Amino acid sequence: MKKIIHKAYKFSNSWTGTVVIVLFVIFFIAQAFRIPSGSMKDSLLIGDHLFAKKFAYGISMPHIPFLEMSIMPWSDRLRLVDGDTPERGDIVIFRYPGNTKQHFVKRCVALPGDELFVSEKNLFVHHKEGDEWIKENFKDFEIIVFAGKLWVKNPYMKAHPGIHHDEKITNNGRYPLPLFYFSPIKVDKDNYFMMGDNRDHSNDSRFWGAVPYENIEGTPWFIYFSVNDDWEIRWDRMGKTPTDLESAWNLDLAREERIKKDKDDHGIY
Repeated sequence: MKKIIHKAYKFSNSWTGTVVIVLFVIFFIAQAFRIPSGSMKDSLLIGDHLFAKKFAYGISMPHIPFLEMSIMPWSDRLRLVDGDTPERGDIVIFRYPGNTKQHFVKRCVALPGDELFVSEKNLFVHHKEGDEWIKENFKDFEIIVFAGKLWVKNPYMKAHPGIHHDEKITNNGRYPLPLFYFSPIKVDKDNYFMMGDNRDHSNDSRFWGAVPYENIEGTPWFIYFSVNDDWEIRWDRMGKTPTDLESAWNLDLAREERIKKDKDDHGIY
């Protein structure tokens, strides 16, 4: 046993061992990402550097960092082992269906079998569990009747106060219609409907459809570094999980920064 431990220690201290260990961590445990756009403000901000929990939803197909080359280039599979699936309200990191070399981060707002639509920017969800389940679980929410079913209005804003709309974005013909109106759909099997918390500045499932389970990579774990546009370090965000950041104190700071620096809120990203 001592010989095995000694050999393992010696291997870990070699260049080959270091590379193998680093790749193992990146492939299966945690991978570093930087938030490049404001589509998840105020929950995640531009300049947040975070570690993603790679094993949160099973194991995705490992890709070589930077090159985004699969370790099995002969296969187009994006998932190695199935596991847990996203829940409603989870923040999810996934490979963009239109370009699997590109990672997106959004919030899951509907599961397979759920139905949803958008009206005047408001999200309405009919959960697959049915009307009685909705009545029992959304007593403090506004519920409407449409097409003979119950639909919950904005079911995530209370639990996730980073979700917000931009009052400057109005339905005047200058902005994409799905921001304001999105026809009722039912989410297909093994697919998940994703939306950004910065609802009026997010390129998400309203524009290119639900995300297949195989595209899902993981979930944000914690922020290890954060810097704003002026290269000022946001010490208050470092070491925090998304749940930590949803506290009123942190969101107040995020909103102050958004109001102070609103220059990037002029498009969909």
